[in-house]
Formats: sequence, C-alpha cells, structure tokens
Amino acid sequence: MTIKVGDRLPEGQLQEFIDVETEGCALGPNTFNVGDLAKGRKIVIFGLPGAFTPTCSAKHVPGYVEKYGALKAKGVDEIWCLSVNDPFVMGAWGRDQKSGSKVRMMADGSAEYTKKLGLELDLTARGMGIRSQRFSMLVDNGVVKSINVEGPGKFEVSDADTMLKQLG
Repeated sequence: MTIKVGDRLPEGQLQEFIDVETEGCALGPNTFNVGDLAKGRKIVIFGLPGAFTPTCSAKHVPGYVEKYGALKAKGVDEIWCLSVNDPFVMGAWGRDQKSGSKVRMMADGSAEYTKKLGLELDLTARGMGIRSQRFSMLVDNGVVKSINVEGPGKFEVSDADTMLKQLG
C-alpha cells in the first residue's frame, strides 16, 4: 500500500555517506533511523530511480540544490534525496551533483524502506532490479503533508518548483 497524506513515515533506516567526520558521525557510511531524523522537523523527501541516471542527474537533484534557499525560506529544515543505491554511490553522486549540505543523499541499498513506503518500481526487465518510483513528499514531524508520485517515465510533479508551490 502506497503511503498517503496523513500517514506517519514508517520506521526504518537509511544510510548516508559522511565526507567529514563530526561528533556522532563517522567518516563513511552512517546508518540513521528515519523516525529520529524526522522528529520535530519539516523535511522534503524526493525519490528517484537511480544515481547517475539521466533525468535524475540533469533535472531532479539540480532543481532541489538550486531551490534550497527558497525551500528553507518556506520553513523546510532538510531536503533528502532517496534512492535505491548503496551509500558509497550516493556519496559519490552527491559530490558530483555538488549537493553539499543542501541535499542529504540517503541510500536505501536493498529497497527495504522504499518498499515500506509502497513506492518501489520493478525495473528488473531493464537490468536495474527494484528501484524507487520518482516522487516528492513534504513531511512534518514524521507525518506526510503532501505527496507527488510521477507516472511512468514522467518528470512533472516531483520537482522542486512543484514543492515550492505546495508550500504556498
């Protein structure tokens, strides 16, 4: 069942590659509990089929990096990019996309969390296995306030501009 407005994010874990060691975060892949990260925060989460893929690299991530300031001005605490890739790939892609501290590149290597959201996409026939559908959602204190799921092969409603409009 696909997550919908009013639902609480499911419990689960995501990984993020940390480039600079800080207190509580070691260099390299770190595992985070989604519930802990979402508590008391307004987060935009956008999901996509894969790191380094054409639309994801040319439009989806760059749009959120570019609109970071405008989203923050609307009260967004964090922006997450969620993909079914390992944290090493997501870390490398984040460096390539120059997402820096603007977009957290969250890895769901085995698609476990994506399946909990009900947003998995079977691309096995295309040699990519189980991936994430292209989507965006606004989450406030762990509760979904809006969700935009793209149709197959589309990039029309999960972009940063659509999210900005929904924030008012």
